[in-house]
Amino acid sequence: MNAVAPGPVWTPLIPATMPDTTKFGEQSPLGRPAQPAEMAPAYVFLASPRASYITGEIVNATGGTPLP
Repeated sequence: MNAVAPGPVWTPLIPATMPDTTKFGEQSPLGRPAQPAEMAPAYVFLASPRASYITGEIVNATGGTPLP
């Protein structure tokens, strides 16, 4: 099994769940949240035949924030 560990990702739901969105994603080293189109290739790759020999991996897609 493989996984994607996303950092902050901007979606249409963010404004509905946060009173102040101006700082959302600012804490990542890239200084902004990811866009869904930036995250999708990681999921598509892991679901593709090209990833058939990859197991037990976590794709760190956090904008530079290290995983614990």
